[in-house]
Amino acid sequence: MPLKDRVVVISGVGPGLGRGLALRCAAAGADVVLAARGEERLAAVAEEVARLGRRAVRVPADVTDEASRRRLVATALETCGRVDGLVNNAFAMPPMTDLVDVDLDAVRAAFETNVLAALRLTQLFAPALAEHAGSVVMINSAVLRHSRRTFGVYKMAKASLLALAQSLATELGPRGVRVNSVAPGYIWADNLKRYFEALARRRGVPVRQVYDETAATLDLRRLPEPDEIADAAVFLLSPLARAITGQCLDVNCGEWHH
Repeated sequence: MPLKDRVVVISGVGPGLGRGLALRCAAAGADVVLAARGEERLAAVAEEVARLGRRAVRVPADVTDEASRRRLVATALETCGRVDGLVNNAFAMPPMTDLVDVDLDAVRAAFETNVLAALRLTQLFAPALAEHAGSVVMINSAVLRHSRRTFGVYKMAKASLLALAQSLATELGPRGVRVNSVAPGYIWADNLKRYFEALARRRGVPVRQVYDETAATLDLRRLPEPDEIADAAVFLLSPLARAITGQCLDVNCGEWHH
């Protein structure tokens, strides 16, 4: 149990990767502090964590709001007494349009959640993380590895998040805090399943055909699942990665090589 009796804070807890992160951290022995805007979602994931024998602290929070962020930090420390890991998983879908046409206010809004909230949460948790040689994991994306039309703002945000993680690794390293990134490709969870269902209906083919055609472009001939992404984060949070900082671990079943 590489995270035995540690405390991990996870932002952006949803039904896909957020849930996977919470459950895999709990299975690795950690108590978890769960942050998201949806209270029902938090309650459902917390219940699953409890069934694994670990504590789950629920904090309804909007990570773009300073009062919410401060409440998250205060609740985590008051309830658990320590924080050993922070997973910045909160995400807002950027505008999917060409950069030459994009509305700049929409770009700023995307950066608030996808970059600036991660920076601010790391700032606020840094003193607690430094007390226990803690670890930060930024959830990034395989969009780092390609340039496609309409993905420009998405790539800008995730490239900024990567630069943020690398710079924080340099700044926090002397305090014993490691900062790394995980970059998933496809994640075979609800959102992607719905998208594939829509593609299948449009083409008049089975969903399995869409899956198989996509998987055929990956080395392992299958799409990663949330737990597999989460396990990479658990590794980076754990002492097994105690000499690893400033790195980005791609988890994509061989879609991209880096």
